[in-house]
Parts: sequence; C-alpha cells; structure tokens
Amino acid sequence: PPTMAEGEGYRNPTEVQMSQLVLPCHTNHRGELSIGQLLKWIDTTACLSAERHAGCPCVTASMDDIYFDHTISVGQVVNIKAKVNRAFNSSMEVGIQVVSEDLCSEKQWSVCKALATFVAHRELSKVKLKQVIPLTEEEKTEHGVAAERRRMRLVYADTIKDLLTHCVIQDDLDKDCSNMVPAEKTRVESVELVLPPHANHQGNTFGGQIMAWMENVATIAASRLCHAHPTLKAIEMFHFRGPSQVGDRLVLKAIVNNAFKHSMEVGVCVEAYRQEAETQRRHINSAFMTFVVLDKDDQPQKLPWIRPQPGEGERRYREASARKKIRLDRKYLVSCKQAEVALSVPWDPSNQVYLSYYNVSSLKTLMAKDNWVLSVEISEVRLYILEEDFLSFHLEMVVNVDAAQVFQLLSDLRRRPEWDKHYRSVELVQQVDEDDAIYHVISPALSGNTKPQDFVILASRRKPCDNGDPYVIALRSVTLPTHHETPEYQRGETLCSGFCLWREGDQMTKVSYYNQATPGFLNYVTTNVSGLSSEFYNTFKACESFLLDNRNDLAPSLQTL
Repeated sequence: PPTMAEGEGYRNPTEVQMSQLVLPCHTNHRGELSIGQLLKWIDTTACLSAERHAGCPCVTASMDDIYFDHTISVGQVVNIKAKVNRAFNSSMEVGIQVVSEDLCSEKQWSVCKALATFVAHRELSKVKLKQVIPLTEEEKTEHGVAAERRRMRLVYADTIKDLLTHCVIQDDLDKDCSNMVPAEKTRVESVELVLPPHANHQGNTFGGQIMAWMENVATIAASRLCHAHPTLKAIEMFHFRGPSQVGDRLVLKAIVNNAFKHSMEVGVCVEAYRQEAETQRRHINSAFMTFVVLDKDDQPQKLPWIRPQPGEGERRYREASARKKIRLDRKYLVSCKQAEVALSVPWDPSNQVYLSYYNVSSLKTLMAKDNWVLSVEISEVRLYILEEDFLSFHLEMVVNVDAAQVFQLLSDLRRRPEWDKHYRSVELVQQVDEDDAIYHVISPALSGNTKPQDFVILASRRKPCDNGDPYVIALRSVTLPTHHETPEYQRGETLCSGFCLWREGDQMTKVSYYNQATPGFLNYVTTNVSGLSSEFYNTFKACESFLLDNRNDLAPSLQTL
C-alpha cells in the first residue's frame, strides 16, 4: 500500500547507490572532479539499476540533457543514486541524481540530475521487460511523465532538424573581428583502442567510457579557442546509434562550432572500425557540449569569436546558434516547477514539442498527487480538492461508454459547448499536429464581471502508452501573436486542466477531470463553495449525457484508436 511506501523502511527495489571519494587521480588541473570520470560513474550506477530490474545485461541507448550546476573538489564525496522510472518493451528510463558532500563541513550540493535510457540484451531470446509498479507520489509522477519524455526522445532528431530549417538566427553584428579564431585551429582528432576493462562482460563498450573519451577531446578543442582551462556546463541529449565492442578502434573528432559571449558549443563525433583494412567506419554517436571559462570568482569570462570554415563550418555555426535558443526554451519548460512557469507561455514552432510535453506532464503530475481530499459525493460523482501552491479540483465518475469513444468525443474541444455551459463557443485556431491543437474559447462572464471571458488553449491528447495507462487530454493557456487580448473580452487563463480516462472494463470508462484554479477563478470559488459543488455536478452529468447520446456516432473514426 502507498502508505507503507512513504514510510521510513521503504526503498525502491530498482534503486542503486554509489559513493566515491574524489582522489587526485580523478581530478583536472583545477583540483575538481573531471566530468569524464563522473560520467563513467553515472553510467555504471544507472546500468546496474537497469540490470537489477531487467535481470539481464543492459546497454546505454541515450542520455537526456545534463546541466552541471556545481563542481566537485578533491577530497569530497560523490553520491550517485539511480532508479528505474519506467520500463517499456525492452527499454527503460533510469533517473539519476548526483550530490556532492563535503566531509568536513557536512554540507551537500546537488551537482546534476540525469535521465538515461537503457536497452536490455539477451543473447538468444527477445526481452520483454516486466512493468515497474510505482508506489510513492514521486514514483507515480516519474512513471507518468516517462511516457511523455520517451515520446519527446523519439521525435527529438526530427524536431531539431525541423527547427534548424526554420530558425532565423540574429548574428552578432558588434563582433570584434580582430579577435577571431579560425574554427579549424580548434579541431581535435584522437583514437582509442577498446580493451576489456572498457567493456561489460558481454564485450560491449560502456557508454560512460565513450562519454568520458568524448569529454576529453571536447575539452581540448575548447581549450584551443580560449587558451585557458574550460569548464563543461551542459551536454545536449544524444543517443548511441550502434554498439561498440572490445577490439574496436574509436576515432573521436571535436571542433568548436560557435562561441557566444560567455559560452561555446563543441561538437564531438565518434566512429568505430575493427581493423585498418576496414574502409567503412561505423558512426557510434555525436554530441554537443557547452563550455564556459571561469575566472577566480567563478564568473564566466568573455570568449574570443570563432571564424567558421565556409560551407560545412558555416552550417555548424548557424546550427549551434539555433540549438542554443532551443536549449534555453527546453531547459525553461522541462526543468521548471509548476509554480515558476508563467501562466501563458508564448507558443511558436521552436518550443511546440516542449510546450506539448509540459502540458501533458503537468496534468500527469497533478494526477499523481496523493493528498487529494474527497470533498463531496453526489450520486456517484466525486469532487476532490487539493490545497498546495494552487487550489485544484478533481471530479470523477464512471460512464457506460468505451474509453476510446470518450477520448474521441472529449478531445475535440469544438464539441464542448454541447455539454459545458462555461464554453460558449470554440474556434480551432491551428491544428499543430495529429495530437495537438490550439483553440480560441469564449466563456460567459464570471459573476461580478460584465465582459465575457476568452481563452487561447493548447490541447494535447495522448493515447495510452501501455495497458495500465489512461487516455489523456491536457489543456493549458498559451499566447499567440495572432490572438491578442481584445477590449470586448476579459482574457482568462488556465494553468493546467484536462481529462484522464481509464478503461474500467468493456464499455465502461472512469472519467477524471482535473483543474488547477488560477487566481482570478479563486475569488469566484471562495464565494461559491457550496454552489460550486452543484455546478460541477450538473456540468459533469451533462457531460455523461453527451457521451451516452453520441457514443454510436464514432464507429469509423475509432479504428485508429
């Protein structure tokens, strides 16, 4: 039971911990733990967690963005904790937390968080992994959001390619051209021979070892630009395209793609070949690393500009600028806490994937909370309330309609005025893709207001990732340049709301509606608590009638669900 899980004695069965004392042999010239060594430890810990769940050998498939918030000094302890957030068919998402500890002062600092994907490998048979069963609120949140992160990873390469094609980059016009370094001067090439200590017992090279070699050549390239000792601040999401084994020769190439005022991007590419006679090299992976140069007060110093080589060099230079913008958008949306994000985030194609991710993961996070309190139950409709940073509502009922039909009927917001009197009219502004759409909604005036309200809402819908998952329809406000506030309407905002639909059996669906109240709505709520219960109830009952009346209209369109 969840109550046991929250207690002192509970520990996630896949959790693995590693503690390492940082010795001089692990450090760089500044007496700080080299990131290459840290990546090896991170990868080993995560791999052992994945193998504990899978019961068979696992290999690193990908690593999400890692931001290094803190350096670790010689003599300190590194504590690494890894656990499997979710298992899919043959792959797993492993969450990793790294904390440094000063043994003298007993202080602790968060160094970084990482998310890695591992794939289970058996020699002869295909692996089908068992599900992870989340118990605590944190585990339920990570489990729910892991499906959304996986979706983002799968489209990541295409997303970046698409954005790079459309991204307009403002070049720095005030560059001091006298202090420009030709990019070619930063180019590094190095070869490594994969030996048994670099690989697991099946002979596959450790992902962490390859990452450490990549960090080494990237650091040399960065040093050639700044003639100083650079500090690695971030590694962008990357995946291993193919395996590498003992006996491989790995060729690692690095070059500074672009230098901004206080940071630079280094591109690293890894290729493998078996013997000198082998003409075809295998592309193992590519990664982009961001470095800064810190002064004695740990402040980033100004960097020289880079002069890219014509052609390929100029393409990498432009793409580095685009990636910087995308990375900032992504970091803001993906790592923010609910309370820190502005109510309406501007929507544009460059942050579309991350806004959609944030929209769905906010709803799944709200859904996983374990302190919902049952406020009232009126003939099988339950109203729950949650008081945290915001006041949130959760309504629940079971309807005699198939979940796929409910999903189809509720995910088209244009039909909502048929049952919800708070939606006077709905216009589809933009069909972003198959699963995301932006709507302009007009609502009647709230009590005390003369003007009707309007909303610009991003609706993101998701089919279940596997059997135990709900269908999800997530809603949040966005701002669009084409739909500014107008004098005739009072612009309203929704931070996080939507539906989760659970299949309860043949032709039975549990419909859960969630709404995180915004400050404007709160004033309305506090004066109408008892009235609100009956209003919610009436609206939800109208929703049930709508679903029952329309459940037979959809047969042809349900084939895809």
